[in-house]
Amino acid sequence: MEKRQRVILFGRTVILGTVSVSLQNRPDFEVICLSAPFPNLKELAEMKPDVILFDMEKTYPLVAFSLLAIFTKLQLISINPSTNQLMVWSGQQFHELSMQDLIFVIQQKELFGSYMRG
Repeated sequence: MEKRQRVILFGRTVILGTVSVSLQNRPDFEVICLSAPFPNLKELAEMKPDVILFDMEKTYPLVAFSLLAIFTKLQLISINPSTNQLMVWSGQQFHELSMQDLIFVIQQKELFGSYMRG
């Protein structure tokens, strides 16, 4: 059996509630819903999330952004229900930045950009 991805929903809003119900119906996701008071950095790190979702209009979880430096494969995804858009925040790191690394990052942006243009 494949490892289930641990998805943390940071906050309680209508959009996150809808996302929670949809993801919980899929066997490949383990969904954890958090509400205030939110965990500190150590507590959140101990949860070992693969993905953290938050509503951009309601919450800006600085603690989740701090995790990007620890878990470089973490997907931090913000949803903006007013504009019907999502944004993927990257924790990908390059220790000795080269021009090739920079080009790789730019090309990845172009890949995601094609989804956002619709």
